[in-house]
Amino acid sequence: MSDNGLSIKSYVTRNGRVTKAQQRAFNALGGKYCIPFSDSPLDFYTVFNNYNPVTIEIGFGMGSATAEIAAAHPQKNYIGVEVFRAGIGRLLWEIENRGLANVRIIEHDAVPVLEKMIPGGSLEAAHIFFPDPWPKTKHHKRRLVKRPFTNLLASKLMDGGYIYMVSDCDDYCNFALSELSETQNLMNNHEKFAAGQDWRPVTKFEKKGLARGSAIKELFFHKTESPDKPD
Repeated sequence: MSDNGLSIKSYVTRNGRVTKAQQRAFNALGGKYCIPFSDSPLDFYTVFNNYNPVTIEIGFGMGSATAEIAAAHPQKNYIGVEVFRAGIGRLLWEIENRGLANVRIIEHDAVPVLEKMIPGGSLEAAHIFFPDPWPKTKHHKRRLVKRPFTNLLASKLMDGGYIYMVSDCDDYCNFALSELSETQNLMNNHEKFAAGQDWRPVTKFEKKGLARGSAIKELFFHKTESPDKPD
């Protein structure tokens, strides 16, 4: 663990099943839509061949929400960051099947991607939908939405950009609300939790949670030019 705590991974490597179709999609389309990890900042114009605003989605799972949002907003660009090959293969299939020119994928840990590849003040938005809640107290250090990671993420947003988190874990939502509220230059325009955004599709994972009676909570913070909050 480094002094700033950012070296702690918010995920564990799992031997999840990758279907033959997902592997075929990865083999055939990865070179077209995946961006290799690099120590150099990205030039978004070079990546997308336009100056449209860019959203990063961290941990897109199977990518269904990513694809639907991108399809509904062709005037915006999306970079999905994921470490699990099954989800990457599925999203690659969605990109090709839907003809999405505005989605790219980085197969890597989100922390070094943000540190090395995303220029400061360059993102319109960051989406974090249903991150691993790490419910046991001893594992809370692995939660993604906490400082100093949220400070790093906020530094990559342009003024007026936003962080949008959704979770069905009540404890994590309260934890994240506190961490984001203390993050430099972020403002919550709601008293606590935000209303659901009608442009965010409901995923199969979310439907299962709702069927179990889980409460879905949403956090929506904007970047402002207000004085920095104390660390």
